[in-house]
Amino acid sequence: MDQNILLMDGTELAAKIKDKDISPVEVLNAFLEQIDRVNPKVNAFCLVLHEEAMAQAMKAEQDIMAGKAVGPLHGVPIAIKDLTPTKGVRTTFGSRAYSENIPTSDAIIVERFKQAGAIVVGKTNTPEFAHGGITNNLLFGPTKNPWNTELISGGSSGGSGAAVATAMVPFAEGTDGGGSIRMPSSANGIYGLKPQFGRIPVGILETHYETLLHFGPMTQTVRDAALLLDIMAGQDERDPLSLPNQENKFVHSLAGDIKGWKVAFTPDLGYFAVDDEVKKVAYQTAERFEALGCKVDEIKLDISDPIETVQNAWLTLWRGLIAGLFGHLVPDENHKLTQYVCDLIENGKRLTAVEYQKAQIHRSILWNSLKPTFDEYKILITPTLAVPPFKANTYSLGPEEVDGKMINPYMGWWMTYPFNMTGQPAASIPAGFAASGAPIGMQIIGNRFREDEVLLASSVFEQAYPWKNKKPQVSGLLQTTRT
Repeated sequence: MDQNILLMDGTELAAKIKDKDISPVEVLNAFLEQIDRVNPKVNAFCLVLHEEAMAQAMKAEQDIMAGKAVGPLHGVPIAIKDLTPTKGVRTTFGSRAYSENIPTSDAIIVERFKQAGAIVVGKTNTPEFAHGGITNNLLFGPTKNPWNTELISGGSSGGSGAAVATAMVPFAEGTDGGGSIRMPSSANGIYGLKPQFGRIPVGILETHYETLLHFGPMTQTVRDAALLLDIMAGQDERDPLSLPNQENKFVHSLAGDIKGWKVAFTPDLGYFAVDDEVKKVAYQTAERFEALGCKVDEIKLDISDPIETVQNAWLTLWRGLIAGLFGHLVPDENHKLTQYVCDLIENGKRLTAVEYQKAQIHRSILWNSLKPTFDEYKILITPTLAVPPFKANTYSLGPEEVDGKMINPYMGWWMTYPFNMTGQPAASIPAGFAASGAPIGMQIIGNRFREDEVLLASSVFEQAYPWKNKKPQVSGLLQTTRT
């Protein structure tokens, strides 16, 4: 096992490959060995492309030795979520109903990764149709938290989160419709960014006008996230809501300082019940930003709608999306589906146009409630999850009670979905650990279109309080220290 390779982030690997210090074949061998060693313990990958990836690595090595021009990810392995179509590679969406699905074309972002020279090493596990915050399905089973394998890895990009955390890949792709990048990034102790809505073209759905879903990077380091975002971002006519190109904007955004920034902080977003361990890390994070020269104000967010209304608005939009995309499976193929997915579809089918439009109105009310904060402050800091990672069985939704208060077990512990409704950029940074040994993450939420400020704040925090070499013991790597 070559720990030196496994402990490099993707940016460093790409540079060393380009300079011929290491070969793509050498790099891929190290990561495939790590996958073979660690994946049986955590079940992050549901498919590994040993032969296909090695053929790509050998071609990448030939191109380097021949002096050909190479892309910014040339020869670097990457993992793709099992929700994202990959040409010629089984993509099941975590569902037995699609167990033999082999796409005939790549998603736009997979095209861009390949054009940049990245090597797709496999597909990572997801709950059925990415429906929730716990990565488990009837086809591949649960993905375990590498820091404590009795606990959840988060969802719905839980396989990607666990793969990056254990150095089975330097980085991975995730999707985020309600927190599915940020939740597993928090649970696995890595960095995850949900960009501004439209920044990365989607182009994988039958509808081009869905406005909750985002693609984004899940990485060991902030600079890797910026690098991937530069590659993933940019307009494509296959997604008419995608935003115009901003070439190399995001890597360049990491040069700067945040001294003097006005930063808003809330441990509960005004209405979440939050576990005491999470609150402790939240206040510690606020203090750390003060130490970095920011003026941090603890604020009391005044959300006009009660929590139940905000949750129901998001859930209405999500039910409608799932029912619209997969409603044809119910009832004839119920036996292949998770019961909760069947319930989502059935409830989605019963929605009226008026109910759907009211959800959009409450989405607007949420933005109007948040806008004054972002008019005054550069960023908002808040927990990613209201609870540390917990134990769950196949049919669990989540805790029913937090801090002595009853919550919605499906989504009452994600503090992420409000920012899918508003569409603005939001990241999860590793910030601490629970007594269970599992990581706790904090969100950094920026104003609309300001991924550059989210990335800069994340990078400055990372430099002061680095997390890259904190690895779970199951990874087999030496750096297992935690704070």
